[in-house]
Amino acid sequence: MRRDLLNSALAVLVLSAVLGLAYPLATTGVAQLLFPGRSGGNLVERDGRTIGSRLIGQGFAGLPRYFQSRPSATGYDAAATSFDNLGPNSAALRRALAANLRAYLRRERPYDRGLSRTGIPVDAVTFSASGVDPQISQANARIQARRVAAVRGLPLRGVLDLIARHTEGRGLGLFGEPGVNVLELNLALDEGPPR
Repeated sequence: MRRDLLNSALAVLVLSAVLGLAYPLATTGVAQLLFPGRSGGNLVERDGRTIGSRLIGQGFAGLPRYFQSRPSATGYDAAATSFDNLGPNSAALRRALAANLRAYLRRERPYDRGLSRTGIPVDAVTFSASGVDPQISQANARIQARRVAAVRGLPLRGVLDLIARHTEGRGLGLFGEPGVNVLELNLALDEGPPR
């Protein structure tokens, strides 16, 4: 019995050291070598200070001169990423989507009188699975381009060109849809008028 206890204790110590220390450190080290930016959070810095991450969406609500991220169930809190967990028959989900739709139309319709609920991309009103997706669809960005161009006094063609330059392709060329990174697009707008 004593031998079994010693073997068990030794197994716990060895497995804890290997799986609790060595493996995570090795995985982190390999990630730092192979993907230095991504493993560090792909932080975006301007003027010596961190202003965001390429991997985490941010809220730009109330700032009409910027492109808006898709709605977030977490308020863009990276420490609390989650989805709303509401099913397709949920009355609460219907109310949330209807509120998001009304807000989107209220924000964008003054700049595009022909915009109707049927022309709004799904990502403009739905929550992402993580609640902090950094991209919006190209269709969503093109709708918002009218507002951003008008508020900033920029030519629409220049803003659309910026969208094209900041559109990321499918993951590994296969997965998902092309998306526009909102933070990078907004930073590009702040760097000066599009050419």
